Amino acid sequence: MNPGPRPTAAVPGSVLFVALVAAACSQPPAPSPTEAHATPTTNRIDVPESVRKNLGITFAKVERRHVAATLRLPGHFEPLPQARTELRAPAAGRVSLRVQPLQAVAKGDVLCALDAPDWRSLQQQLAEVDTEAGVTQAHLAAIQPLLDAHQDHERSLQEALAVMQERVRGLTATNQSVGGQAQPLTDARVQLAQVQAQIAEAAEQHTDTQSRIARLEADRKALVGRRSSLLAQAAVLHGTTPEALLAPGKDGPRWRELGAIELRASAPGAVESLPLADGAWVEAHELVVATLDANLVRFRAQALQGDLGRLRDGLPCRLVPAGTVQPEVVANGPLQLGLAADPVRRTLDVFVVPSAPAAFARPGVAGFVEITTQAGGSPTELAIPRQSLQQDGLRRVYFRRDPKDRDKVIRVEADDLGIDDGRWIEVKSGLVDGDEVVLHGVYELMLASSGSAQKGGHFHADGTWHADDHK
Repeated sequence: MNPGPRPTAAVPGSVLFVALVAAACSQPPAPSPTEAHATPTTNRIDVPESVRKNLGITFAKVERRHVAATLRLPGHFEPLPQARTELRAPAAGRVSLRVQPLQAVAKGDVLCALDAPDWRSLQQQLAEVDTEAGVTQAHLAAIQPLLDAHQDHERSLQEALAVMQERVRGLTATNQSVGGQAQPLTDARVQLAQVQAQIAEAAEQHTDTQSRIARLEADRKALVGRRSSLLAQAAVLHGTTPEALLAPGKDGPRWRELGAIELRASAPGAVESLPLADGAWVEAHELVVATLDANLVRFRAQALQGDLGRLRDGLPCRLVPAGTVQPEVVANGPLQLGLAADPVRRTLDVFVVPSAPAAFARPGVAGFVEITTQAGGSPTELAIPRQSLQQDGLRRVYFRRDPKDRDKVIRVEADDLGIDDGRWIEVKSGLVDGDEVVLHGVYELMLASSGSAQKGGHFHADGTWHADDHK
């Protein structure tokens, strides 16, 4: 590769001199023919900082790229399915908006508040359940001493029964041996029967008390289950957890203090739409706020079926917005082929999800995907942006920044070009690694240095070119 530029048609030095007169001259005089003939020619053009600024001259580095192995497809960015979130009303009520259109929101931010009658009714039911559960628990606590008393009474009656039985046995034996104990024996047997009746009555009361305890315990468990169900419903309405609603507040659990239902953002993003006005009545499940995370995007393009042999999942891709060729304005990501092709158009959708967020990668932005179809290996072709080339008559030229003087550019005729991928074009000679070429301002430099264009004229300090008047 020849590192040196190809000399081109001579540029009159007088034209370059007057072209770079900036702030000191508003309308410099045209040079005389004698002076122009005496000035030596050169293919270098002075472009000091003031001229670069006024003409908008920028530079792009020469890159080594897989130009021949790059497939360039037009397309656009679209949001990923998870980028958009819709916040719908969990119940009917009056909505109070807390955000504005396009406002940035973070996860957990309150987007709106909903004053819902269903929530008020649910609060009342929870309060009633808590009250009933408290009464049931109080009854259970109060009945336990009664159960203990029944047990003590039964034990005392059992002891009395044992005494009476022993007395009856003793009187029976005495009456059989000596006689004369018929009346005492009868009385003892009557007392024994009375004690047995008392024991049966105490057992019945004990059983009844145990039944009451069982009913109260069942009621308590039912209330606990109903309370859990109501708390689950409340958690769904508020988009939180039952544990959070049971957290202690100023006057009891937190659910008692909640008035309106606060609808919060489930993911970061920006407010995309607010279909309702502040204070409007909303029905259950109606859309209230929609948010969009513009960083969660993918690029969609269409590849021809004829190129499917060159494509496969995972190929490296570069994403560039339409209308720019600045190498730094890119995003990268792996290729993902669509699942089905279009048999009529004979195309296949291809997708690229950027590996890192890029400022230009927003939904709806048009651009290009550059797919490197050659696996592995370092690129070998030196390439420049197509925008750096300008047609001058029958030749194409570009301007290389002088590596020895950063305030000069060298006009080079591009006679040795190679593969063109639509954005970059291979230059086979005249450039080396590290070189820079003019990106913006090529047309103005071409006019100033063209051998076929009229030479008389000069640059003003504002960057405009004025032709000299020759009468």
